[in-house]
Formats: sequence, C-alpha cells, structure tokens
Amino acid sequence: MPDETTSDDQLHRLIADARRASAEALRSYRARALELFPHVCARCGRDFSGKRIRELTVHHRDHNHDNNPPDGSNWELLCLYCHEEEHSRREAARRESSHDSPPPAKYRPFAGLDQLLKKTDDRS
Repeated sequence: MPDETTSDDQLHRLIADARRASAEALRSYRARALELFPHVCARCGRDFSGKRIRELTVHHRDHNHDNNPPDGSNWELLCLYCHEEEHSRREAARRESSHDSPPPAKYRPFAGLDQLLKKTDDRS
C-alpha cells in the first residue's frame, strides 16, 4: 500500500501495472477457455464463430475470478446475455437471503374488520 511519501508518478505507475496485470490474466484465461471449449454458449446453445466470438464470455462457476485452473474446470463459456442473467440471478438470490432485508410490514389494513362486520350484522 502506498504511503504518504509516494509520489503521484509512482502511484500512477502502480495503478497502471495493476491494470496491465489484470488485463493479462483476463487474456490468458479467456484464450485458454476458447482453446478448451467449443465456441458455443453453455446455457442457450448458440454458436459463436468469426467476429461474433467476442460475444462469448468466460464465466467462473464458483464466482472467484482468481480461481483459474489450467484444465478450465471452473469456467464455462456463456454469451453476453446468459452471463448477465447468471449474475443477475445470483445477485437476486443473495439479496433475498440477506439478513439486511427490511422487516416484514406491520400495518394490518383489515385489523378489526371482523368487529365492524359484526356491528353491521347486529343492526340488520
């Protein structure tokens, strides 16, 4: 972690190096996944060839982007749409199971309705 004596140039160089390393890692596991697997979305089954191959993404099954085994056992190729759907579903499930969810509603719009109905029945 940079300290207060780190210059702006050093900080910019550090950030650039980190971005470059991240991009290289992405290229390496994407290239490896494209070598290992057919160019087909594992969910919808659409075929991606030629220029359309850029629409095919590498999905980490365990959602850990640092887990990149050389045999590709943590990867699957998904099209952009299926990949987005996968992450949306996971996020929705996470939110649903979160302990930070709001408490159940306490307002009871029909509370006392039975008593009101009894009064109208008694008047008839």
